[in-house]
Amino acid sequence: MQGGMDVPADRGLDEYTVELVEMLGHPNPRIREDLAYPLLTTWINRGVYDQLLSGLGDGIAPGLRYGLGHDGDVSVLRRSYSALMLAEIIGRDNNEHLMSSASVLDWGDRATAWYVREQDHRGWIPEQGWANAIAHGADLLATLARSRHFGRLELTVLLDVIADRVLTPTSYIWRHGEEDRLAYAVMTLLHRNALDPSIVEPWLARLGQGIKPPRTRGHLEAEWPPPAVRNTSSFLRALHLQLALGVQGRDDLRSDAELFAEQPAHRADLILAVLDQIRAEQPWLYRPTTRARPLG
Repeated sequence: MQGGMDVPADRGLDEYTVELVEMLGHPNPRIREDLAYPLLTTWINRGVYDQLLSGLGDGIAPGLRYGLGHDGDVSVLRRSYSALMLAEIIGRDNNEHLMSSASVLDWGDRATAWYVREQDHRGWIPEQGWANAIAHGADLLATLARSRHFGRLELTVLLDVIADRVLTPTSYIWRHGEEDRLAYAVMTLLHRNALDPSIVEPWLARLGQGIKPPRTRGHLEAEWPPPAVRNTSSFLRALHLQLALGVQGRDDLRSDAELFAEQPAHRADLILAVLDQIRAEQPWLYRPTTRARPLG
């Protein structure tokens, strides 16, 4: 397929683009994943759409609302791959500085409105391939977190959206690394060094509150933990591991070398804050925080 990545000359680019965007929701993964997505991504990264990037994003963004609220049908494919394509478009702007703030902020609003309302958390679907809306949405949020158009206020909103997404009740337990992708989005945001602990630590406490078992004795009315609590717990552990080990940027994003060159500011404090939430989930299991003994 590499030899066929050039824009064909027999029809106009607009006509091909409309057709490929429609294919992003196709139930056949060979059409969606092996044809439409790689072709559009290659043309974006080659600069084919550089003068048309705003229009391309405006054409793809409505796909985030296609069938929104449905669960278990093919409409999730269009939503999920629209998110993935918007990440590619914004990533191109992050590299080349082609877009106005208005366009990127508008797409950010649409992305966050979709993400907290997405009901279909399926990863792999037999015969249809990857849906993976939660992971693809996390990738989009990570790309937005890199954007020069996103300042302290917008990054704070992204942080809250991630908490809303993780804590919202669902029947799905994440099984395909969704928590890792979301934690990486948070790490990308933290590497911007725009938010201090007075914002991040209460955010972590909100997540920790969501995983504490109910204070009751004897019979529980429902299974514990429910899927959303389990997902939140997995997310906090993933975030702790990424803070402890460190993460790296992507080779295809020029600014990542500088963005990820150093650990985030306040990293040590944030590691302890995450550990406090993890420890509080199972206080009978973990040793309490070690405190220095007073002298004398």
